[in-house]
Amino acid sequence: MALDEADGDVGRLYDRFGAALYRYALMILGRHDAAEDAVQQVFLALVRGRDARIREPERYLRRAVRNACYSRLRSAAAVPEDDWSGQGQPLLELVPGLRQPSPEDRLALEAAIARLPAEQREVLHLHAFAGLTFREVAETTGESANTVASRYRYALERLRLLLTAQRA
Repeated sequence: MALDEADGDVGRLYDRFGAALYRYALMILGRHDAAEDAVQQVFLALVRGRDARIREPERYLRRAVRNACYSRLRSAAAVPEDDWSGQGQPLLELVPGLRQPSPEDRLALEAAIARLPAEQREVLHLHAFAGLTFREVAETTGESANTVASRYRYALERLRLLLTAQRA
């Protein structure tokens, strides 16, 4: 697919994938403003590179957003992970089709997710929320399928421990 801003290709890509990419960035970065900036950075790069050829736009965009997110985490301006909630729309309400927990349960789950390392949040999002297989998550992250499966298992174990401790 050749992208041409004048034809609205970038706009169509944003309409199609923007919300999902934002949720992905939010899961990695833990901040609404940082997630918005990462997605915007990727789409601005597309607008500037009008002659870009992209064979698989969803995969390309997911990888580009991932790279933008991890660049932000490595930078000196990386945001502390304890600034997760209270920044507008809650994370879990953004996932289409997900039955919404009570406000108290949602806050507890978001607080527990925020305490996971970024790599575990990322795998949790891609597998549980975005519906990718472990093989697809591995392709996205550049990790082995075994590493991805382990990170997912560790994330679930940690969430169980954190939520159990909150209830006690």
